[in-house]
Amino acid sequence: MSKWVEMRDSIVQTLKVEEVTEELKTKVTQSIIDNVFPAIEEAVANFVAKVREQAPTETGWCRIRDGIVLPLVLEGLVFVAKTVLAKSLAAKV
Repeated sequence: MSKWVEMRDSIVQTLKVEEVTEELKTKVTQSIIDNVFPAIEEAVANFVAKVREQAPTETGWCRIRDGIVLPLVLEGLVFVAKTVLAKSLAAKV
């Protein structure tokens, strides 16, 4: 079975509950950080590397898009999402 199928099945199984407790939310959040984000980060890193590699051959706005905008947006979104989830685990109200 592929890693993605295992991850998906694990999340689906975890979400089949009658009552959503703080413990469950913490477990799901930690599972996303531990299992989902590494795959997302790897995919973004590979895409960004290829886009940056192509940037010098582009001209005008496409060069700026490939060299700066797409990498910044993708890496920024991953960073923000992971940071928010990690901080939500640490926050105890």
